[in-house]
Amino acid sequence: MAFKISDECISCGACAAECPVGCISEGEDKYVINADECISCGNCKSVCPVGAPDEE
Repeated sequence: MAFKISDECISCGACAAECPVGCISEGEDKYVINADECISCGNCKSVCPVGAPDEE
């Protein structure tokens, strides 16, 4: 199951730097995860200071 970034995102970019497959990019208001490319490794969730990424 892919991860999704909630509205709690503060756009710090920590998650994108830790994604091993590069499926996280900066969106208009927050970072977004491409669900088709996400391997559900959890790296994004473990580095996020506000806990924005979570499994869908």
